[in-house]
Amino acid sequence: MIKNDKIKAAEVDVTGVNGEALGVMATSEALKLARELGVDLLCTSLYSSPPPCSLISSGKAKEAKQQEKKAARPSKVKEIRLTANIEEHDYDTKKNQAQRILAGGDSVQFVVKVSGKDGAKAKERLEELLRDLQGTGVRKTGIQVSGKQAAVQVDPV
Repeated sequence: MIKNDKIKAAEVDVTGVNGEALGVMATSEALKLARELGVDLLCTSLYSSPPPCSLISSGKAKEAKQQEKKAARPSKVKEIRLTANIEEHDYDTKKNQAQRILAGGDSVQFVVKVSGKDGAKAKERLEELLRDLQGTGVRKTGIQVSGKQAAVQVDPV
């Protein structure tokens, strides 16, 4: 996004502060209008002629840039491994670790190692984790029990 004096086009298609179309005008005239209103002139695309620009407050321009950056970042899937017979303190540690990861915007893949007849216990442990993480994450996949492990993926809210 290019704003204010860095816009080099001779003419721009301006949209007002409240979203109303102000039409095509000279860039110098649009910059003068932006200064009068105490806002920035923000160019949204350079690929059209004349380029579309918006009158937007500085705070909203920064916020829009941060939103754009955040949307462009791919979400990572972090894996947390545990066993069906995990101790309470270790369970709390894994749960807190998952909450930190979800708060950071990444997804969590829980994998519970199954040995012997612990398949049902592993599924119960994953359901308990999902209940505890209800405020910070939402289940993306169902609980999948296969072979020697049970797994579920949780995405941030």
